[in-house]
Amino acid sequence: MKYLWITLLIFVSTVSTAAPSLDVMVADKQGQLVSLSEFKGKVVYVDFWASWCGPCRKSFPWMEQMHNQYQAQGLAVVAINLDTEPRFAEQFLKDLPASFSILYNPDGDIARQFDLQGMPSSFIFNRTGELVYQHVGFFNKQQKQYEQQLIDLLKE
Repeated sequence: MKYLWITLLIFVSTVSTAAPSLDVMVADKQGQLVSLSEFKGKVVYVDFWASWCGPCRKSFPWMEQMHNQYQAQGLAVVAINLDTEPRFAEQFLKDLPASFSILYNPDGDIARQFDLQGMPSSFIFNRTGELVYQHVGFFNKQQKQYEQQLIDLLKE
């Protein structure tokens, strides 16, 4: 029993607790891996979502608006779907089309690396790939604040 606890302690102490970063690979719709670090040099808004998430239905139109308004200034919106069944994500996207990057993480390993605390969760990285802001949930009354954070980072 003593050795089991020592082994468990060693395992727990070696688990990475690093901050979320763009140094991860996520699958696109065709299953090809995409590195989020490809977006370095831009302000990157990474959003984790699922079809069953009510607030995600509110955040998608806002993300589409931000993408359309600020893409030319260097904003990259990347939404990572966590549905285990692709058909649910497909139906969501039929209802709420998106022209920004959609990636898929049905196993949830990337979501665990980002230590999600709720849905949706968003992470905003500056042009050098440093995590600057993160939000749990999406609140209509905070849309102006979210947008101002993006504007400030785009000016850097």
